[in-house]
Amino acid sequence: MEALKGLILSGGAGTRLRPITHTSAKQLVPVANKPVLFYGIEALVGAGVTEIGIIIAPETGGEIRDAVGDGSRFGAEITYIEQAEPAGLAHAVLTAEQFLDNSPFVMYLGDNLLRNGLAGLVETFKAESPEAIILLTPVDDPGSYGVAELEDDHVVRLVEKPEDPPSNMALVGVYLFSPSIMDAARSLEPSWRGELEITEAIQVLIDQGRRVRSEVVDGWWKDTGQLGDMLEANRLVLEEIESRIDGELDDSRVEGRVIVEAGAVLKGSVVRGPAVIGADAMIEEAYIGPYTSIGENVTIRRSEVEHSILLAGATVEDLGTRMEASLLGRDVRVVRTDGPPKTFRLLVGDRSEIEII
Repeated sequence: MEALKGLILSGGAGTRLRPITHTSAKQLVPVANKPVLFYGIEALVGAGVTEIGIIIAPETGGEIRDAVGDGSRFGAEITYIEQAEPAGLAHAVLTAEQFLDNSPFVMYLGDNLLRNGLAGLVETFKAESPEAIILLTPVDDPGSYGVAELEDDHVVRLVEKPEDPPSNMALVGVYLFSPSIMDAARSLEPSWRGELEITEAIQVLIDQGRRVRSEVVDGWWKDTGQLGDMLEANRLVLEEIESRIDGELDDSRVEGRVIVEAGAVLKGSVVRGPAVIGADAMIEEAYIGPYTSIGENVTIRRSEVEHSILLAGATVEDLGTRMEASLLGRDVRVVRTDGPPKTFRLLVGDRSEIEII
């Protein structure tokens, strides 16, 4: 089998993460201080897939180009493919037809995270040469997903968001395809959502008697499209970090696995890991609790923050109570004036300012 190409879909609008995604592509929101999209690129490169196309939208494509560049920093060669409108995953495949050039390929949704990467899947695909491999995971609410009906490891039917699910095995945002998926996608009519559904394209292959097999996720998988999922992904990634202190600790202590990047300063503070403190951050008379990612140039003074993600340039001062399960956008300011204690749970967009009274 010839070398696989990679296709990462990064064109979605990220409506479930607004207001953060009003001003930033959802695939660039960081988990453990690294954009989600970068994990997907690294997973492909780790599986030996280095020729990668990234589907981008007109609104956020420039930002993604600026962040990723030509791919050389990842050991990849990146081609950008603009999708004029988000008309479905199968439409994205057709949009990338010239780039794919009749090659087998891995399709990866840019806001997904897979703990154990793609190497095993790619090896299975090369060894067995099915028409497609889909990745599945058991879920509690299969009616919210595309669901597979299986016989052994062969897929016999796919149903999108079924009222009566045939199983609890939901499709994960990773697919491996032979070039035959192109003709299947071309044969589709738009669904009730007005989209060309990849589940329907795969069903065409099944109905033609082609071999479509499945693999169950090894380790965890996360779709980071909502705040709770983003925080959970942050927690899972932070669980596996190794301590590294490159910044300055001034009358401060760190407990557990903590990364303090160069230029960061901690004064009179406690950081309890797992946590990461970004470059040039200032943490003063503060407590940073577990599962927290602090971006570069963030300032936290006289406050407590736990199980949260703070993007670059954010400021939190004098809260007087603990902020938890929150995601603050770039350059957000959250400060308190005099007043009784309150508890905060925040999802705040870029360049906002909140004064708590």
